[in-house]
Amino acid sequence: MLGMSGRALSFGVVAEAYERFRPGYPPTLFDMVMAYARQPVRTALEIGAGTGKATRLFAQGGVAVTATEPDAAMLAELRRHVPAEVEIRQAAFEDLRPGERYGLVYAAAALHWTNPEGRWPRMAGLLEPGGVFASFGGPIRLADPAVRKAVRGARAPFLDSDEIPSPDGTPAGHEMQWPGTELRRSGRFVDVRQSVIERRLTMSAGDYVGLLSTISAYLELPIARQEQAYRRIMQVLPETVEIAADITVHLARRRSEQ
Repeated sequence: MLGMSGRALSFGVVAEAYERFRPGYPPTLFDMVMAYARQPVRTALEIGAGTGKATRLFAQGGVAVTATEPDAAMLAELRRHVPAEVEIRQAAFEDLRPGERYGLVYAAAALHWTNPEGRWPRMAGLLEPGGVFASFGGPIRLADPAVRKAVRGARAPFLDSDEIPSPDGTPAGHEMQWPGTELRRSGRFVDVRQSVIERRLTMSAGDYVGLLSTISAYLELPIARQEQAYRRIMQVLPETVEIAADITVHLARRRSEQ
């Protein structure tokens, strides 16, 4: 079983698949973050940038982005896809030292890989007073209940679930999900908000299995078991599948008096 840091770095072995199969982020997300900020956001720091899908969204919106990512393979893929003006650093969140501060710090489906110890004091230290923190992501689920059930059965010999449980144990039905729960408790942030951008996508069965090959639960399996799982899932899928890929967005503002 990989530890948390091992799971985070496991994505590097599938960097090309991550870029090909993971959906990007819509302009609606950029607009939501900018509206919340209430003032122009000129600089941003991204934590766990992966192959740069969120980097592109904010850089194309005119924000000067510094993209950080610990995995060299992910960074190599990122460099191929982001504008030249993006500053790129190979670093984990825990390696970042407060000093330079940003108007926005954000994590795209990456915050749960960071060390919870000291997470929020460190995060606040990277932000300008009144600066914005944003975290966004969410599970990608099959929209059709019958297909979902068939895949669950095919997957059962290998995995009970392919989703990441809430890092702080917040129940799924709670009105505020993680990391909003931690942000509220931290004492470092105010105006914590949670929103959902609903999204439905259609993809081929092969692309859906390609997407599964980028999910940490599968990457933890031995290669032979992974391949068996993908074959079994492929056998029960229709030619195309609809997926629910809603994006849950958490926004918060650094306390000005810090």
